[in-house]
Order: sequence, then C-alpha cells, then structure tokens
Amino acid sequence: MSGKQTQTQLEQTANTVRTDIISMLEAAGSGHSAGPLGLADIFTALYFRIMKLRPEEPEWDGRDLFFLSNGHCVPVQYAVMANRGYFDKKELMTLRQLGSRLQGHPERTKLPGLENTSGPLGSGLSQAAGVAYTLQYIDNNPQRWVYAVTGDGELDEGNIWEAAMFAGKYKLSQLTVFIDRNNIQIDGTTEDVMPLEDLAGKWRSFGWHVQEIDGHNMASIIDAADMAKAITTRPSVIIAHTVPGKGVDFMEYDYHWHGAPPNHEQAKKALTELRTLRGKITHEGEGV
Repeated sequence: MSGKQTQTQLEQTANTVRTDIISMLEAAGSGHSAGPLGLADIFTALYFRIMKLRPEEPEWDGRDLFFLSNGHCVPVQYAVMANRGYFDKKELMTLRQLGSRLQGHPERTKLPGLENTSGPLGSGLSQAAGVAYTLQYIDNNPQRWVYAVTGDGELDEGNIWEAAMFAGKYKLSQLTVFIDRNNIQIDGTTEDVMPLEDLAGKWRSFGWHVQEIDGHNMASIIDAADMAKAITTRPSVIIAHTVPGKGVDFMEYDYHWHGAPPNHEQAKKALTELRTLRGKITHEGEGV
C-alpha cells in the first residue's frame, strides 16, 4: 500500500505491521516484542502519511529524514518499510540471520532507506539533531524535516539530554521527536527504575515545544506532527503514550516482553488476536 491513506487504511496497515512483527520475531527466535508492537501506529503514520519519501528512490534529495534512537525496536521499522515498498516483504523473515540486511539493530549501510545505525541507546537523538542543524544552518533548506523516535527508558541515557540541550540552544525547528512513553524498560517500569516525571516539564525546560498524545490515535499522531511543523522557533517533542505489546492481550503492559520473542504457540495466539482485530477497525471516512 502507498500514498496518502484514510484513517481506516492507516489503522489497517498498522495492524498488518503488527502481524508482520510477530511473524518476524517468531522466525528469528530472538528480538524485542513489546516496543515494536506499541510503535506500529506511529511508524505507520510517519511512513504512510507524515514524511516525504520515495521508496523507489530511497536516496532522493528531497526526502524527510528518520532516525531510530532505540534501535532494538527496529522490527517495526523494517515491517513498515516493507509494507511501504522499500523491499519485498519476504525478506522480513530473514530478521537477525547471519548476513541479513535486517539485523537486530539497524545498520545504515546494509539497507537503503535507513538513515542511521543505532545500537548504543541515546545516540539517535544526537544524530538527528546534527542533521537538523546541517539542514537549518549549513544547507539552509527549510523544505526537509528530521524525525526521530526514542524510548522512554532510553531517556536514562545522559547523551539524550546533551542532544536536547544542543537542539534547544540552536532552536532546531525542523526537528520533531516522538517519545514512546510506554512506561516499561528491560528491568521493570520506568518509574521504578528511574522516574521520569515531570517529563513534559523537563523538555520544556530545555527549550522544546511539547505535546502529549495518545500514541495509538492516528488523527492525534498526524495532528501533532502538523503542529510541530508549525512551530518555527524551537524543536518539538511529542510524548506519545502507548501500550507496550499493543494488540496482543498477554503481552500488553508486561515488561517481560520488552526483550523477548514469541514461541510458535504464542505467535499463533497473537496472530489470531491481531487478525480478528482487523475486522473491528471501523472508522472509514472519518478524521484524517
């Protein structure tokens, strides 16, 4: 599917992306489940509606640029890119295999369409801020936008806040960051491991424009991105409240699924749930 989709089509695509994630992780036998499932709506909105892209020409000079900072969530990026037409969906089943272009963390030089390599948490925001600085102050190109996704547990990393200071100082208004606020990380809940609140207040104090949204509401995701583009005096952060493991009842809200893949029986149950959900998406013609 390609082009600008209706809200229903976006929701259906996000659901297809979730089924692809489950299938990929089962085939790989390793990887992260909760975060990718929770991010499916945001990634679908970015790749199918918000960003200027040409999948058939991934190095197009006019494209918007996307940086995944929490690289372990890359299964959702691969799934969305395959559905958007960057490569054949059959390749998704090579996730994490030796020699595959689809490694457990994204490798920029392996797969056309990836803008960054990310493994160490926190580095992606610095990469995105550096490119946004280049667009704004060196290239003087106001037509391109830089988007990044970070995890909330990732905000424990100090280099996130170095990048936040840098972007705030230089008022990088072409930079929009989505924070996946799912409240879990590998060892438990974020508020038990390292409390983040007042999260919105922290970002405002660094000079950012802040929005908080439901990260599963397509209209809210797109409206927030549009608002961010209208802010011309500072960088924007969108705190997206999401459900880890979204769409699979035995994974939702359970931090144990942060870094675990489903086995065959779990994958079968998850796919049944997601395929049943597809018939319940009933907003055709509404909203975006």
